[in-house]
Amino acid sequence: MKIVVIGGSGLIGTKLVNKLRQLGHEVMAASPSSGVNTITGEGLAEALADAQVVVDVANSPSWEDKAVLDFFETSGRNLLAAEAAAGVGHHIALSVVGTERLLASGYFRAKMAQETLIKASPVPYTIVRATQFFEFVGGIAQSATDGQTVRLSPALVQPIVSDDVAAALADVTLGAPLNGTVELAGPERLRLDELVRQFLSAHRDARKVTTDVHALYFGIELNDQSLTPGNNPRIGPTRFEDWLSRSIPRA
Repeated sequence: MKIVVIGGSGLIGTKLVNKLRQLGHEVMAASPSSGVNTITGEGLAEALADAQVVVDVANSPSWEDKAVLDFFETSGRNLLAAEAAAGVGHHIALSVVGTERLLASGYFRAKMAQETLIKASPVPYTIVRATQFFEFVGGIAQSATDGQTVRLSPALVQPIVSDDVAAALADVTLGAPLNGTVELAGPERLRLDELVRQFLSAHRDARKVTTDVHALYFGIELNDQSLTPGNNPRIGPTRFEDWLSRSIPRA
């Protein structure tokens, strides 16, 4: 199959492109640096010629409310219109578990707008919603840091490693469109404050985590349902503790 991966040079895109190529597929890693721009439309028609499947794992360069909404709406409209014109048979997009519960955040409003465009398009689709990636735990800690204190909610999370996300996306890419949504999560539920505590401890980071039920997560107050999947998510096998022990450079 010819498969086009939009955002093919990012964290997930790079892993997905490599996996699909190893399986013998013709895969184009599309991004502005390769001459394919979903915002301006540059190179889009050429990239999608003869493509059977398009996987969109691109992310907005800005998380500012208006910029992120403009990105996902413009990119989504341009991409879906080009796919319909090219006769693409399956559109796959990576989204976030809990999006509809997090609409107080401009980022999640933008992801919901992206999902709405996909559902309204004539192109058959599968939306893959993943929980937080292990690789983003450091960024979560940073966003909640004030001096040496990291103030975090004890809400449940069920994070997943990017390798497991890429593996699941590869399976979805090679399957039939669901015209629906599948959820991905890691194998264990952990408290957000405890997750970051483990991360800082493993990195010998002196910051201290303070538990606060009202602490905001990118501007949103969380509960145990906010970031966890519903019934029957697809579960990645990698445990956080195992990833942590592998990812820290040995002294």
